[in-house]
Amino acid sequence: MTDTFDFLVIGGGSAGYAAASTAAGLGLRVAVVEGGTEVGGLCILRGCMPSKALLESAHRAEAIRHAGEFGLRAEFLGADAGAIRARKRRLIGEFADYRRGQLESGRFEFVRGRAAFADPHTLEVRLPDGGLRRLTARACLVATGSAVQRIDLPGLREVGAWTSDDVLDADIIPASVVILGGGAIALELASYYCGIGSKVTVIQRGPQLLTGSDPDIADALADALEHRGIVIHRGTTLLRAETAGSLKRIVFRQGDADLTADGERIICALGRHPHLDGLAPEKAGLTVERGRLRAAATQQCGAPHLFAAGDVCGPHEIVHIAIQQGEIAARNAARVLGKLDGPLEEIDYRLKLLAIFTHPQVATAGLSERECAAQNIPVLTAKYLFADHGKTLIRAEPDGFVKLIVERDSRRILGAACVGPEASELIHEIVVAMHFRATAADLARIPHYHPTLSEIWTYPAEELA
Repeated sequence: MTDTFDFLVIGGGSAGYAAASTAAGLGLRVAVVEGGTEVGGLCILRGCMPSKALLESAHRAEAIRHAGEFGLRAEFLGADAGAIRARKRRLIGEFADYRRGQLESGRFEFVRGRAAFADPHTLEVRLPDGGLRRLTARACLVATGSAVQRIDLPGLREVGAWTSDDVLDADIIPASVVILGGGAIALELASYYCGIGSKVTVIQRGPQLLTGSDPDIADALADALEHRGIVIHRGTTLLRAETAGSLKRIVFRQGDADLTADGERIICALGRHPHLDGLAPEKAGLTVERGRLRAAATQQCGAPHLFAAGDVCGPHEIVHIAIQQGEIAARNAARVLGKLDGPLEEIDYRLKLLAIFTHPQVATAGLSERECAAQNIPVLTAKYLFADHGKTLIRAEPDGFVKLIVERDSRRILGAACVGPEASELIHEIVVAMHFRATAADLARIPHYHPTLSEIWTYPAEELA
């Protein structure tokens, strides 16, 4: 038996649910196929939410350890890994239950099973009981997300290296960890373990942390992390993993020297890769490029009725962008099917956001200096240090800076960066300004209460006005 749908979504995460909900709202007959053992998607189950739950525990631990600076008597007596995990599981369970309820609401059909393309319009779904169900679709969206990136390093498997997934469900807190990687995941884990009291070593293969970011951002974060006691090695070549008594060891080359880093646990945090295992995208004619689905700005991928959204296509593996991509894909599918008037929409990354929940936090909006240079856009920039800002001195959080990037002639704001306290919150003021295509002078004229963190933006704005 074959069931036919207007719009078939593969994956019930953030992008998939947003697409299905949008398509159902437009009157399409929709089905969502979810192949995971758990329902909720990466953000809820193994990404944004659980990692921030762990980091919140680390923030509280650090506040206790630094209480004396504020005239308070307190003593940090250690962390209870079981209690931290239990809190995380409770919160994630609530989030996942809510998402499951959305998927099972009856607005569309929810199918549990592993999907594979048989042809551009047909999916074969292997059901949990071993049965096979064939689904046909007039339009289809792939939103299968991503999986942990693993590397083939000699000895790494033998020493029992953890991934970020293992950290999120660990019932022990190692006294020392060696983290492989220098991206957002690796550095958030480094901040977590440092905050909770572990000795942390980070080994980054590239010459700077946060590859692709402006160097001043990466350098400011590295300085702050090293000041907190995290050991960082950059520009390395990983050679092997091995045991060293009761510890695990990474042997690596830095320059002309072979060095070692030891810890109770080695954590491989080298990012994630698009999850296409078993999907047989070639049978649908989907465009795959270097392991990733290549989607146009309309989110179309291959034939006009095929779409992709979220981590499986990128280029920005961020939840709110995945949601935008899913919604655009659904509306464009409706247009392809003649259910919605108007030209196909294209996604606009002008207001793209990034936040990294390290300590201090990092956040960016819009274009970086590096991106402006690559696009030959003449710009002016201005910075202001948190070390010169009253509210951060009161909070004893002087690390980092804010930076504005404006188009040279018009002084329109093109981008911004923040390394410092509450960066993930502060950046949204700039996104609002950019949404309305504000200039530096426009931002400088907006009243800001004193003393607040947010008034720090007025200083670079005034310099560029």
